[in-house]
Amino acid sequence: MIDTHCHLDLEPLAPHLPQVLAAARRAGVTRFVVPGVHPDGWKRIRALAVAHHEILPAVGIHPMHAALADDDALSALARLAAGSVAIGEIGLDPTYPVPLEIQEAAFRGQLKLAVSRGLPVLVHCRRAFQRTLQIMREERADRVGGIMHAFSGSLEMAREFIRLGFLISLSGTLTWPGAVRPLRLAREVPLEHLVLETDAPDMSPQGHRGSANQPAWMVETLLALAAAKDSTPEIVAAATRDNAVRILSLSGESNVS
Repeated sequence: MIDTHCHLDLEPLAPHLPQVLAAARRAGVTRFVVPGVHPDGWKRIRALAVAHHEILPAVGIHPMHAALADDDALSALARLAAGSVAIGEIGLDPTYPVPLEIQEAAFRGQLKLAVSRGLPVLVHCRRAFQRTLQIMREERADRVGGIMHAFSGSLEMAREFIRLGFLISLSGTLTWPGAVRPLRLAREVPLEHLVLETDAPDMSPQGHRGSANQPAWMVETLLALAAAKDSTPEIVAAATRDNAVRILSLSGESNVS
């Protein structure tokens, strides 16, 4: 399996990375997309990818740090894009105390870069789905596609993003009691449009709530999705892995150019 979104460069996972990776391998998770959220972390993520071939680096400015997306930061992002599998994590989130006009400017700038470099995008969206969709349409994100990270929107919105060429990512919330939207997505979105993630160290599955999440625990989400699909874990693991490989244009074991 491929964990399509995990922050292995951050506390409390980074100091224990060899153990975290070993546990994940034992659970069947063998590749890890590590997205950037802040310019200060981009080189650290690249260094991790050089040291560990299974780590797939992405670079981006999270909406909570959107005010940092000035010309210098976007130039640095462009330089690092060549060795990345995606631009992200980028998007809109009005729950953060960053004015939406600043978030939108950062989002557009990074989408333009992704389209110009032919790279997929990892999109963070919370409580701003219509506006996010509108901007993605205007910036022609359909030319590169990507992944809607830890998607929390409706089935109807999921279908709109799928029409743009995006995959819907399910996380540990699928295992939470009362998780109505994730369960409906799991049942109704065709398997060819789904991928899995942990968002480690956040969004731990139900069996580990209260503890820092880690990629090994993605198995719980896999099992929940297989049950929702009335399928087997093996079929769901293979399909979600293949979907990630396709959208991120992965091949072989090399991850840094």
